[in-house]
Amino acid sequence: MSRIGKKIITIPSGVTVSQNGDVITVKGPKGELSQKVSNLVNFEIKENEVVLTADNTDKLANTLHGTTRANVANMVEGVSTGFKKTLIIVGVGYRAEVKGKTLDLSLGYSHPVVFDIPEGISVEVVKGTTINISGIDKQKVGQFAAEVRHQREPEPYHGKGIHYDTETVRRKEGKTAKK
Repeated sequence: MSRIGKKIITIPSGVTVSQNGDVITVKGPKGELSQKVSNLVNFEIKENEVVLTADNTDKLANTLHGTTRANVANMVEGVSTGFKKTLIIVGVGYRAEVKGKTLDLSLGYSHPVVFDIPEGISVEVVKGTTINISGIDKQKVGQFAAEVRHQREPEPYHGKGIHYDTETVRRKEGKTAKK
């Protein structure tokens, strides 16, 4: 049985969790999320807790137990506090700008890189070099941040590119450093 799946999800005040067949819906102050849950995983909604259980005889049920619990916990956290990723742009002339529902990046290419901002995601650019991506769906926030970072990943010699604020870019010494 999954150790993560055994943990009880505590529902904060202002958040409601409901079940309709095999769909679980979480509503909170920031919005509403719903997800279909496998019928191999049973969940029980109590006063301010959600408990997930799985059939011990089925290996697939044990596999889905922890994953489902993590997804439901992320839904509860997302509608109550939300998720945020911060990207930092390093490089001469590299900058970002939000124009309506698009993110416009100048990353040293001969053309600007334009991203359509997905529904449910908010993007804020601070001083042209810091991008704050936030939303209630952890998967969407992380996926959009990864796609933006992929356009110009940090290189190890000069450190230029787009990196997460928590990421440490390992720097290498160049050829002339050994002389």
